[in-house]
Amino acid sequence: MRTANRIASVLLGAALLIGGAVTAVQAVLLTLHRRAPLDTTGWWDALSATRWRDPTVRTVATASLLLGLALLAAQLRRWAPVRLRADEHDGWYLHRRCVERRLADAAAAVPGVRRARARLRRHHGQWRPRVRASGDPAARTEIEFAVHQELHRLTAPRPARVDVRLLPRRRPA
Repeated sequence: MRTANRIASVLLGAALLIGGAVTAVQAVLLTLHRRAPLDTTGWWDALSATRWRDPTVRTVATASLLLGLALLAAQLRRWAPVRLRADEHDGWYLHRRCVERRLADAAAAVPGVRRARARLRRHHGQWRPRVRASGDPAARTEIEFAVHQELHRLTAPRPARVDVRLLPRRRPA
């Protein structure tokens, strides 16, 4: 999402810069009683003749409103970080998806566990790993230990707890 935000910011900034420059040049030329580069009489006539009841006006207004709400919702949504700080002092970062893959592999390496999936979030400055796997429910402590060991290998901050959700293994019919 970071790239989309930068592209949208550049496009909005360019539009505002060009619009502001054209408006400033037009104002200076009108002040000096010179001919303006943009003929605004046609615009004024078209805008003053347009009514709210026209279907084109309502369609454009509705589309603008929906686009604005979609952009606002996209900006307000909390996105998972791409990078997570490994240590507060040294400035190293780890890619979140890579760490999730390694935690899932560590959980899947525990005997009796299959199809492990890990998610990693940052909550109040602490890492919160969540592991979901199918297998023996008695392997919960082994999974927690394996995840803690993998985080230790990555020199990641030790989380207060690891959320483990074990689903019972499905039996073939």
